[in-house]
Amino acid sequence: MKGFPLPAALRRFAGCLLIACLGVSSAPDPGKAAVWPPQMALGGHLRAIGSVAHLETDSAQRVVDRDPYLDGQAELRLNHRLQAGSRWAMDTHYELVALAGDTLESRSASIGAGAGLPRGYLPQTGVDDRRRLWDLTGNLSETDRHLVYQRLDRLHLSYTPDWGSLRLGRQALTWGDGLIFNPMDLFNPFAPTAVQRDYKTGEDMLHLRWLLGAADAEMLYLPRRDPESGDLREDQGSTAVKLHLPISGLEVDLMGARHYADSVVGVGGNGYLGAALWRLNATYTQVADGSVADNYLQLVANLDTAWMWRGKNLYGLLEFYYNELGNRGDYASALADEVLAERLARGEIFTLGQYYLAAQVQVEAHPLVRLDTTLIVNLWDPSGLVQPQLLWDLAEDWQMILGGQWHWGARGSEFGGFTVDSPVDPQRLAPADRLYLWLSRYF
Repeated sequence: MKGFPLPAALRRFAGCLLIACLGVSSAPDPGKAAVWPPQMALGGHLRAIGSVAHLETDSAQRVVDRDPYLDGQAELRLNHRLQAGSRWAMDTHYELVALAGDTLESRSASIGAGAGLPRGYLPQTGVDDRRRLWDLTGNLSETDRHLVYQRLDRLHLSYTPDWGSLRLGRQALTWGDGLIFNPMDLFNPFAPTAVQRDYKTGEDMLHLRWLLGAADAEMLYLPRRDPESGDLREDQGSTAVKLHLPISGLEVDLMGARHYADSVVGVGGNGYLGAALWRLNATYTQVADGSVADNYLQLVANLDTAWMWRGKNLYGLLEFYYNELGNRGDYASALADEVLAERLARGEIFTLGQYYLAAQVQVEAHPLVRLDTTLIVNLWDPSGLVQPQLLWDLAEDWQMILGGQWHWGARGSEFGGFTVDSPVDPQRLAPADRLYLWLSRYF
């Protein structure tokens, strides 16, 4: 799509939102003076990202025969809020992103050659709006080695009365208490190895929240399109409710959802164990049009705490994750499972095994410097990855992140690399070790 055209229906919708936001600002809140003209706030960031990745010689992901893979990315994000009174607001977040390098070329070559990499293992680049209600992404320039695109990542109207809140439009929402793995977060969860978690990719939805004293209830409706036909389909969307209750010193969540035609129920809770905070979440998914054997349980339990040691602030996290949909060692068979492969491709599940243990330690070496190390281990293999990072606030509104990701494990293990059949020759899927540098300027 050349440029950034907005469909006529979307232009009308955006206009209605703006008119509503401006119009209601003239009606004063009870006991409060109206705000006119509406208040505006602008923020965002400029960011540059560079990475160096090493892929093993026989890795199927190494479609372009080059080592190391070099990639770069530059992005501008503009966050605008129009506040009308104390109850109404409209948020618009714009992104302009340019990326280039060997990963893009590898993806293009893989698709062109029909390499047949399993879904979820093809290098991901850019953002695809084919499933979303509105296509708010426009490619400005694209070749085999570079991509420049712009998009709206947020576009929603908010109403915040005394009884709760109502948001309509493109927005982000996170449910669940998982800190590295989060099965209760059905809507664009972060990958366990995400470098930065400041913004989730927005979805077009209606979100409603009621305050019920110390409790609250949430409801959402998220329509989606079929990625092939472009038609809105009920079996592609999501409808969910969640109830949050304080019970005997615990915080309890109950969730029910219809998600891509699957039925999902979830329960979660958290509380204190001494100075540490524990969390436990479980979801059970009944797969639509599947057998009882396709249904699966996911569970995450974690414990985290902060303490002082030799005058330094430290933080520690330990998390266990169980995924019944995964496989105990036969990862080629796991990828052949359509139920798992579909969720890998949608970015809802990120691993192939069943049992994982994750740990993270953060050390504040200086008020402006923090050292983080994350470890994720497949307990069945065993194999895993380690991800150390240095976060340095270089100056006011400037931040640098320098980090890496290294994998370990025997051949045949999930993180050590395993072989799958293909129409041409057997392929070995082995994750890449990499170094990365993020430089961000916030405003």
